[in-house]
Amino acid sequence: MTPGPARRYTGAMTTAAGPAKRRFPILEGVLPIDRARVPKEVLAGVTLAALAIPEVMGYTQIAGMPVITGLYTILLPIMAFAVFGSSRHLVVGADSATAAVLAAGLAGMAATSSSEYVALAGLVALLAAGFLILARLVRLGFLADFLSRTVLVGFLTGVGVQVAAGQVGGMLGVPSGSGGTIEKLIGTLENVGDTSLTTVAVSASVIVVILGTKLVTKKVPGALIAVIGAIFLSWLLDLSAHGVATLGKVPGGLPSFGFPSGITWSDVTSLLGTAASIFILILAQSAATSRAYAAKRNEQLSENVDLVGLGVANVAAGLSGTFVVNGSPTKTEMVDSAGARTQLAQLTTGVIVLIVLLFLTAPLQYMPKAVLSSVVFLIGVQLIDLRGMRTILRVRPDEFVVAALTAVTVVVVGVEQAIILAIVASVIDHLRRSYHPSTAVLHPGTKDAWHSEPVTPDARSLPGLVVYRFSGTLYYANANHLLQDVTAFVEAAGEAAPLRWLCIDAAAMADIDYTGAETLKQVHASLQEHGIRLVLAEVIAPARAELARYGLTEMIGDDAFYDDVAEVAEAFGQQPAAG
Repeated sequence: MTPGPARRYTGAMTTAAGPAKRRFPILEGVLPIDRARVPKEVLAGVTLAALAIPEVMGYTQIAGMPVITGLYTILLPIMAFAVFGSSRHLVVGADSATAAVLAAGLAGMAATSSSEYVALAGLVALLAAGFLILARLVRLGFLADFLSRTVLVGFLTGVGVQVAAGQVGGMLGVPSGSGGTIEKLIGTLENVGDTSLTTVAVSASVIVVILGTKLVTKKVPGALIAVIGAIFLSWLLDLSAHGVATLGKVPGGLPSFGFPSGITWSDVTSLLGTAASIFILILAQSAATSRAYAAKRNEQLSENVDLVGLGVANVAAGLSGTFVVNGSPTKTEMVDSAGARTQLAQLTTGVIVLIVLLFLTAPLQYMPKAVLSSVVFLIGVQLIDLRGMRTILRVRPDEFVVAALTAVTVVVVGVEQAIILAIVASVIDHLRRSYHPSTAVLHPGTKDAWHSEPVTPDARSLPGLVVYRFSGTLYYANANHLLQDVTAFVEAAGEAAPLRWLCIDAAAMADIDYTGAETLKQVHASLQEHGIRLVLAEVIAPARAELARYGLTEMIGDDAFYDDVAEVAEAFGQQPAAG
């Protein structure tokens, strides 16, 4: 029997015998291991290594770092997150967005690819790690709760468009444009007249191999076959002599381990802002990516544990002579598409990179850059979730606006701005919902069941009684809504719709702030002026304690609280009718 998804550790565990002792959360992304899946995990790790190695080397060009340091980002850092992180899917490594921020922060401080530049890049990684660990200590992982599934669909769709558009130049063998995604694509298309037909043939072959193997069987790693085959043919046919750009000579060897040398206190203070910007980007992008894949696989995760994993991964990066690492949507999709379901695949990738660094850097020089561009292009296309966007549009048009806005912002502005917008949009959407809470008037039905009907001024649960359900926290933004409804009940309480009791069903009132309490006092005073009694039903313990602290319990009396609405109806029925 194949075990289901592992439950995630998020704090003290409870057993039948009582609370279990806390343990330091490690290997949550690996355990439990399904032995039947180990071959698939290993193969997925090998595939990820084949695809990610040339990709991370490309990111070194953005960061201004030596090419070999790209491999270092998926050696110790990827293993560190696999051990200390929570997500079973997130792949940590070099990332285009953080590489660009790093390069901007280090501009003018040292010559790119110099030993001084590498040391400063390591310092930024360590500072970013410090921010991540501090965020864990103050439990900032909750920020990821503001990224809804709607936002995640839009985020990954936008990233997919951005990634795919950025690979067109490499697939055609022409220079890519500069600027944002749209400007870069337009600039690339302006160079289409210089297209290398040999490069296009390589790109087309890679796409045919990958898609063709998927049509035949998903068990065959088409991307791995395409990468190995392209390296072999490039060596055999000397494709670089036919206008096909290749990676060129890549030095081998293991990274040196230690604190960056030559660092001064002024360097630390100068780079704090850069590190803080990168921290925000890591927190947002990694949370969005891990959340998306946890939702996709119906799994749980702990963002606070992931903060530790990301922090340790950046410590490993800073001490091993490379630059900041981030949760990568592209590489995460690579390993997920290859069939990985745990971090065992990422550990395998780390081992493969170790072997490559020691023995196999020489063959990488024959890798056509068009192969990388074609593989990443297909990954980008897979990230574009048109089906999910259509579903959201059909069932929740208002949420589709948020998803579409997030996707457009990723493409037009950037990933980090889109994440900030997504969080703000999610918070606004939450406030909009809580600002207009669901309300109803309850009336008894058959078999002790109560049914709801829309709130109207003359609605009554029983003659002389209104049971008014307010489904939400009572706070400053929506308290006036409750006051308006109650005022309408009172104003309609004439001969046609007399009112003697008004019951607030508070089962969904998890919290009552100061403004909400003052509003309830105003409601009580208004009802009292009209000879109407205020009672409350199903007030949960925390809210009951708040009402006592605000002085409301003393004001309306302990006998005004009932366990449920049926008890209210029974008590109301025992009262003498008004004379």
